[in-house]
Amino acid sequence: MSSSVIEFEAGELVVVTGMTGAGRSTAAKELEDLGFFVVDNLPPGLLREIVRLVDESSGPEQRIAVVVDVRSGSFFESLHANLAHGATGRHTTLLFLDATDDVLVRRQEAARRPHPLQGSGRLLDGLQRERAVLADLRSDADLVIDTSNLNVHQLTSRIRESFGDPDATRLQINVISFGFKYGIPADADFVADMRFLPNPHWQPKLRPKSGLDPDVADYVKGQPGAIQFLAAYLPVLEGVAMGYLAEGKRFMTIAIGCTGGKHRSVAMAQEITRRLSDAGYDVSTVHRDLGRE
Repeated sequence: MSSSVIEFEAGELVVVTGMTGAGRSTAAKELEDLGFFVVDNLPPGLLREIVRLVDESSGPEQRIAVVVDVRSGSFFESLHANLAHGATGRHTTLLFLDATDDVLVRRQEAARRPHPLQGSGRLLDGLQRERAVLADLRSDADLVIDTSNLNVHQLTSRIRESFGDPDATRLQINVISFGFKYGIPADADFVADMRFLPNPHWQPKLRPKSGLDPDVADYVKGQPGAIQFLAAYLPVLEGVAMGYLAEGKRFMTIAIGCTGGKHRSVAMAQEITRRLSDAGYDVSTVHRDLGRE
């Protein structure tokens, strides 16, 4: 689908930010391996200067990634302004890494490092202050990755999928199946609830299988409600995708949920992925809670 590609003359600028312990260092290392010039803990006010220096030394095609976090202090407040006004002259992607508080606490405790905003309080106090500081940036992020259920290798793979092509920028769609009883994915742009469909769990022959099995998939997709849903929902997704492209957005995350994330959501996520792929979009699929039961 030729309309799903946008060309940029200058190399991309990726700004990596997010919660402490959510994986910024892992993301920065993978970006470096992908050929980015990476700067860690950069005061946002120096963004334009870094771009100028890289342009002079390596040329404007050199892709740049900068990691910005709350350690930047008062300089951090200027990041939003720098990004909003396109001051760097490059297409900029704001990547926000997040995770649930309980996961972040476990990671920080395992690393035996205090939170930069903890002060004399608890680790959780520091995380809550950080969330407040980052709230506006998270809402404006081009790509939010929830690393709560990702290991280092899975996060590295997500970064590689998102930023691994240096030649063109395509709209990248990620379809996630999930179980509502485990929580809605924090990085979802769209959430669709498949609990209106008959549950294969109550079919003895289908219960031990998953939505990846053909007979379960056929049962779910063969329901009149599923047929109507797909006929109505896919045009909406494609319309939004075209709007994202027009606005220069690169990422779109669609979450498809059912009760446990085993049957209905998996089957429907697979079908949505297939249809979007057939339409020419770059689509990946993650079954977040499959096997978790």
